Amino acid sequence: MELKERFLKYVAFDTQSDPGSETFPSTAKQLALLNHLMEEMIGLGLTEVEIDPNGYVMGSIPASPGYEDKPVIGFISHVDTSPDMKGSEIRPQVIGRYDGGDIVLNGELVMRVAEFPELAFFKGHTLITTDGTTLLGADDKAGVAEIMTAAEYLMTHPEWKHGKIRIGFTPDEEIGRGVDFFDVERFGARFAYTVDGGFEGELEYENFNAAGVKITIQGRNIHPGYAKDKMINALQVACDLHALLPAVQRPEHTEGYEGFYHLTSLSGTVEQARMEYIVRDHSRECFEAKKKYLADAVALLAERYGEGVVSLEVRDQYYNMREMVEPYPEVIAKAEQAMEMAGVVPVIRPIRGGTDGARLSYMGLPCPNLFTGGMNFHGKYEYCSLDTMHKAVQTILNLAKLWGE
Repeated sequence: MELKERFLKYVAFDTQSDPGSETFPSTAKQLALLNHLMEEMIGLGLTEVEIDPNGYVMGSIPASPGYEDKPVIGFISHVDTSPDMKGSEIRPQVIGRYDGGDIVLNGELVMRVAEFPELAFFKGHTLITTDGTTLLGADDKAGVAEIMTAAEYLMTHPEWKHGKIRIGFTPDEEIGRGVDFFDVERFGARFAYTVDGGFEGELEYENFNAAGVKITIQGRNIHPGYAKDKMINALQVACDLHALLPAVQRPEHTEGYEGFYHLTSLSGTVEQARMEYIVRDHSRECFEAKKKYLADAVALLAERYGEGVVSLEVRDQYYNMREMVEPYPEVIAKAEQAMEMAGVVPVIRPIRGGTDGARLSYMGLPCPNLFTGGMNFHGKYEYCSLDTMHKAVQTILNLAKLWGE
């Protein structure tokens, strides 16, 4: 199956995850694609193909004869799409030989080069975009399609020598639960790569330390005409708290290694309000300092408004994989070499986010992240380059060969 055809087939599946769900996977609809992938892997002749009770799909590309003693490596992608934007009824648009200009997504929405200057890099590429009403799902169905296309090639080209290769597909990465029940021992790889990056050449083995924060504010509602010295407006307390956090440390003002506080949800009434933040920083020291600063801000407001008014819940989500990957420089060196063999310039930079690979690295499976060619994830401006996707497939194939040498 051609890469484009495979990708378009996968994005037609609605696999949006749900952070409010208590099941795993968080949505049953993810299983439709996961089961499809299992059947496709069986059809391609992969061995040890299975889907476990949690929805994880695993399979093996057997080692070439005589290469059984080579290190077992893995490639992993997630099937779910972000809950931030509609992920059903996706109508992709294919633009052959993009001319470098603004892209009309629909009659009302234009993706302008002035606002997305990285589009200039993709001049001459075949682009796949949304129609401006949904996300595309390149995060991470581009990675899924690239892994499956590489797997098909390896199964049909025995002259491409390699050791045993393991493939894994996960649900719920977008809501931070992607490897909650992933069996690293059963997966059986010594090293792995998540194929979940963006821009061509991205190679990432540093990511944020991450925490999720929930703040509950219990106000006291009194008739506003008689509220003096009695009312506690929960919404005002929420505003006070947000104002205490440094404005320069919001996502819209940060880049590179700079961390942030990101208010993701605010709801409520005078009587009660709820806030949710995500806290991120590449430095573990700065990460801990951010959490302490937030706790100090909550304590200050609790002192100001009284006991029981403000409560704080902080949950660490994942940590920077760098310290788990750096002891194995060959994992990065081979990825760089594989990209260069594919005509790709490696771009090593920190992930301003997280992947399944971050948690897997702490679970004993060093797992840096490779590019997919997808851009502007999680929204209606999402697109991907088919040309870059082909280079991602070639990078995977080159890694298979290099680890087999």
